[in-house]
Amino acid sequence: MLAPRSYTREDVIELQVHGGPVCCRRVLRAAIEAGARPARPGEFTLRAFLNGRLDLSQAESVMQLVEARTAAAADSALAGLRGGVGQEVRQIREGVLDVLVEVEARIDFEEDLGPLDTDAVKRDVAALQRDIEAALRTARQGALLRNGLQARGRRAWEEGRRGVAIVGRPNVGKSSLLNAWTRTDRAIVTDIAGTTRDVLEADLVVGGVPLTLLDTAGIRDSTDEVEAIGVGRSQAAASNADIVLMVVDASAGWTEADQVIYSDLWGKGPGTRSCRVKGMSLLVANKADLAGNQEVPLPLPVKEAFRSVVRTCAVSRDGLGSLEEAILQLAGAPQLASGGVSWAVNERQAEALVRAHEALMGVSQSVQEGLPYDCWTIDLRAAAIALGEVSGDEVAEEVLDSVFSRFCLGK
Repeated sequence: MLAPRSYTREDVIELQVHGGPVCCRRVLRAAIEAGARPARPGEFTLRAFLNGRLDLSQAESVMQLVEARTAAAADSALAGLRGGVGQEVRQIREGVLDVLVEVEARIDFEEDLGPLDTDAVKRDVAALQRDIEAALRTARQGALLRNGLQARGRRAWEEGRRGVAIVGRPNVGKSSLLNAWTRTDRAIVTDIAGTTRDVLEADLVVGGVPLTLLDTAGIRDSTDEVEAIGVGRSQAAASNADIVLMVVDASAGWTEADQVIYSDLWGKGPGTRSCRVKGMSLLVANKADLAGNQEVPLPLPVKEAFRSVVRTCAVSRDGLGSLEEAILQLAGAPQLASGGVSWAVNERQAEALVRAHEALMGVSQSVQEGLPYDCWTIDLRAAAIALGEVSGDEVAEEVLDSVFSRFCLGK
């Protein structure tokens, strides 16, 4: 393909050879002997950026598309690849530059142009701040689409807050709930208390968000050494999970054993020193078919600890849809399931947007305090530079190295 009609806007030769690894290796060796070299990670996309094929936010979307584990994550990456992030941020940056031009013009030609309309500057800066805030609101959804609520690697739930932990006393239906939710027989289910001895992991996608369910051993005092180890791991999983689902038997109501577990994990309530649970919490009233319309009466401190109570029946799978909706609400992403998120900013872009927002706050403060125009321009330039780091209009070499080092070979 001749430039500029290629991905990199450079002349490109593509070799299509037999798919066997021996043939491919021989062709690669011949190309290297003729003067070619293996591409560095992300080098093709870096060249596409440097040659104007993509802006920096689009280049980052390429890798997000490659790494997408759900259809929703892929759709979000495609929206970014089509220029969604870059176009929005570039418009904000142009607005900042327009204000900067007006202010600098008054510094040099105030006698010719007349006084600056400070009220208009305040309005423009406030509008730009709102636009940045709207872009930043997509960061949480973007992180959920890319990373989900997942435990990564063996015993990851012991090392960091990941996953959705299912906790409760023995025989309230935790393992049955896991099996019904995942439509598998991942967990062994019997009437014998203490059947689950370890933390079982199962992956699924809820409304576009990948998550890991952690089925834990029933929490109770036990003289069985193996079961006691499982109980300790259950407590660790609950302590480190993004979301904790405490399952109770709806037909039995809130029992003394439930209260013991609550006191052990939540102590005197969320936010207190005695609370082990760092994530958010939902109460699941399972076996709702046996309870009829009877609600589970809860002590007031318990009601305040849980964001909501969801009734389920693992046997018939009733209530699982409501449980998924509650989890998305709790995670801050209710619109993901309905495709309510298109493009979303990533962590690097969000950090730059925060700096731009802080700089504009400095502008507002300078205007409010009646400081000289030179003070305004310092913060306006800082905002423009930070916004330029998102699109690539203003970017240091070390930023490019950091971005493209995360790419795989061949991209």
